[in-house]
Amino acid sequence: MDDIYFMKMALDLAKKGRGFTSPNPMVGAVIVKDDKIIGKGFHQAAGTAHAEIIALEDAGTLAQNATLYVNLEPCNHVGRTPPCTEKIIAAGIKRVVVAMRDPNPDVKGNGIDYLESHGVEVTSGVCEDQAIKLNEIFRRYIQTKRPFSIVKCAATLDGYIATKTGDSKWVSGKESRRYVHELRHAVDAIMVGINTIEKDDPSLTTRLENTDEGFKGLDPKRIILDTHLRISEQAKLLRVDSDSDTIIVTGNSVSRNKKTKLEKQGARVIESSVKHGLIDLPTLMDLLGELAITSLLIEGGGRVIASALSAGIVQKIILFFAPKILGGDDGVPICKGSGALRMNDCIPVKDIRIQRFGDDIMVEGYMSH
Repeated sequence: MDDIYFMKMALDLAKKGRGFTSPNPMVGAVIVKDDKIIGKGFHQAAGTAHAEIIALEDAGTLAQNATLYVNLEPCNHVGRTPPCTEKIIAAGIKRVVVAMRDPNPDVKGNGIDYLESHGVEVTSGVCEDQAIKLNEIFRRYIQTKRPFSIVKCAATLDGYIATKTGDSKWVSGKESRRYVHELRHAVDAIMVGINTIEKDDPSLTTRLENTDEGFKGLDPKRIILDTHLRISEQAKLLRVDSDSDTIIVTGNSVSRNKKTKLEKQGARVIESSVKHGLIDLPTLMDLLGELAITSLLIEGGGRVIASALSAGIVQKIILFFAPKILGGDDGVPICKGSGALRMNDCIPVKDIRIQRFGDDIMVEGYMSH
């Protein structure tokens, strides 16, 4: 067994925290001595013990002269919990293997330097690419204070997300829709436009029934782009039973009376700048970052998706293509509005991954900007 074997185990442990650790990263730790695992743990939620501490407690006195594997550089600063580096040194760990350095520019390398200065051997960069992808949301937010934004939609093979009547139930199959609810659980917030609310009246909640973990998933915050605050007070998402917030983003020239009524219903109405009659999305990303929203799932519709891509706020796309053909040119396209005039001006997508869900094909990729 080697470093890669045990680091992959730490990465698998880290994944157990998906959806629960925000705004913290997902971290797993494994302690090994004489090729035997003597301790392991993962970070379960913000404010709770870090993975390294749980693993050290699991190992107990056996941690003396052992090797610790962790997918993110141990912290060397006081936050909600004490520094992990001091606990690692006190436990007598002789070697620490790290997948990636802390992406926070203010602390990057501090944990490793501190450990090495106290006689602990440190190896870094083991399974680094996997570690970076696992915590791509944390990495983006800690460096920019803006959410990591994902465009997700389901479309026919000829590129439509709804018919001309607005009917979109269902474009994709149940396997794809289940995966979408896993995505909702994993992110802090979900965003749609007012047209989607008026046509579909969605609840925008997470529904994961009969999971192996035995939970239904956490609901993301629900963000509605509604420039003129025309949302109905009877909208389903204003009445949904959820621990998560509904945030309506509007312009600054809206009815104060309507705003007050919506707030009494429990919604949060925030005003943002408007550009060309639509909410200015780059400015909104700054506002959402201030609200500690680290990740955002943009579900549409077509105009919102096009605006998000045009504004350059998208880091990742997840498109589901169903084995259906609308067969006309009057449906609702994935992107609605003016696009590039030349192929050379299209938005490039890189690092493509393709996966099948039932008869649907998912295409996942990253924006090149």
